[in-house]
Amino acid sequence: MKHLRSIGLLVGILILTFSMTSCAVDKDKPIDIKEAVLGHMSDTYDWHITTWGGHHISFPLPVIVKHHEGNWEVFSSEKLEHGATYNGFYIDHERQGKIFEQGFDDRPWDFSITKNVVQIWINVFILLLVFIPCARWYKKHDLRQGAPKGFVGVIEVLVMSINNDVIKASIGEQNYRPFAPYLLTVFFFILVTNLMGLLPIFPGGANVTGNITITFVLAFLTFLITNFSGNREYWKEIFWPEVPVWMKCPVPLMPVIELSGIFTKPFSLMIRLFANMLAGHAIILSITCVIFVTYQVNAWVGTSLSAFSLVLILFMNCLELLVAFIQAYIFTMLSSVFIGLAHPEHHKKII
Repeated sequence: MKHLRSIGLLVGILILTFSMTSCAVDKDKPIDIKEAVLGHMSDTYDWHITTWGGHHISFPLPVIVKHHEGNWEVFSSEKLEHGATYNGFYIDHERQGKIFEQGFDDRPWDFSITKNVVQIWINVFILLLVFIPCARWYKKHDLRQGAPKGFVGVIEVLVMSINNDVIKASIGEQNYRPFAPYLLTVFFFILVTNLMGLLPIFPGGANVTGNITITFVLAFLTFLITNFSGNREYWKEIFWPEVPVWMKCPVPLMPVIELSGIFTKPFSLMIRLFANMLAGHAIILSITCVIFVTYQVNAWVGTSLSAFSLVLILFMNCLELLVAFIQAYIFTMLSSVFIGLAHPEHHKKII
């Protein structure tokens, strides 16, 4: 128990230390909270580690863009630092920090390896490190000799709880098996991505699930699987539901409502995950910046508010740990429910 407390205290100190370095600024320069918060959460062409002595420590990432004339360019993002231009390309910080080409208002084709892309690769690598050893254990051992213990046992409990209590319960025992691999993959991907986003230093810190493009892709996958796997009863309930005829013809009131639900369900998945993760990161960074703002006003005011801010930051990080699991659980549960609704059973009328 003492070791757990020591580890927890050490982790808390590291979180607080690196959270504060993410907002560290020059004493003589007023802090721009909007720039500090949004800059930390936005996707970038380099990976910023920290700021030390007014110097930004980061490493560049590959930029892969296409000229409007048709030629491709591959170079390091280091060539675009400090507002520089390279072969006509530059980063427009007024337009979400994206790359543009001189003389053109529309964006070029951009397949650059950004911070979020690298973070996704790291998260996938972590998932492989977790599940490949577990798969090898099951391949070498006979389950009739006993259940796995240790790390493999913990993963099995988590997998079986999601599979039995969420996926099977929502979709149905007869139909859940084809969808279980996708839903389990989504759950663990979101969970690991959320947890890695809480780390304030490399190899974590990227706000992947706080990027609406990522949550859109996840929700769109659920949308495709739900509707392409829907059975005849599912589409019948959408275009000709069992309601009074006057609600379906001549004005198709209920079919329009049911049809709109096809799009509002995945839209809610996208917004819920995006908004909750974005809000958590924004609150933590904003509270961190309060420390530096108050110190620039007055040393006594800064000292009095720093202790409260540090406790609040630690509390918010612990709360985000819970939110990271809850959001992965909710996304998986709602996806399972939507897929289950696409497989209603035909109910015969009893005369």
